[in-house]
Amino acid sequence: MKEDKNLHDYEFTNDQYSQLDEIIDKYGKSQKNLIPMLEKIQQILGFIPISIQERIAQKTGISENDIYGVVSFYSYFTMKPRARHRIQLCLGTACYVKGGKEIAETIESMLNIKQGESTPDGRFTYEEARCFGTCGLAPVMSIDGNVYGKVKVEDLEEILSQYK
Repeated sequence: MKEDKNLHDYEFTNDQYSQLDEIIDKYGKSQKNLIPMLEKIQQILGFIPISIQERIAQKTGISENDIYGVVSFYSYFTMKPRARHRIQLCLGTACYVKGGKEIAETIESMLNIKQGESTPDGRFTYEEARCFGTCGLAPVMSIDGNVYGKVKVEDLEEILSQYK
């Protein structure tokens, strides 16, 4: 199994830091602007590692704990780079009992990664979700926002083959 890169060990260009600082200046030091600020930062960098959270805290005065709490709570945000395609598999109760566990195991086996990891070729990031609000379609999977309902293990190869 591959080791995760330390969440402090990412390098960014001077241009990226410049864009980051512009976003921080635009949104200011107000806690109420934290989520839109983080959204813009993630659009620029693709993710928000600890080192960037520390920079935001230093420049805004918002505590690192508050920033980390938001980044780790909302599934939209990530502290690790994502691959080209984001697979999210619902493992809420309805999806889990209708085969979600077997689908999760199959995805992990097919892609040789665990939940929260990305394939070495940068093709897929696999994440588990708790609910898409579509329990009648259980089990449900989303890839890049495209929702697949009533997914079966035997459907996975065909579904994944659509994403290069």
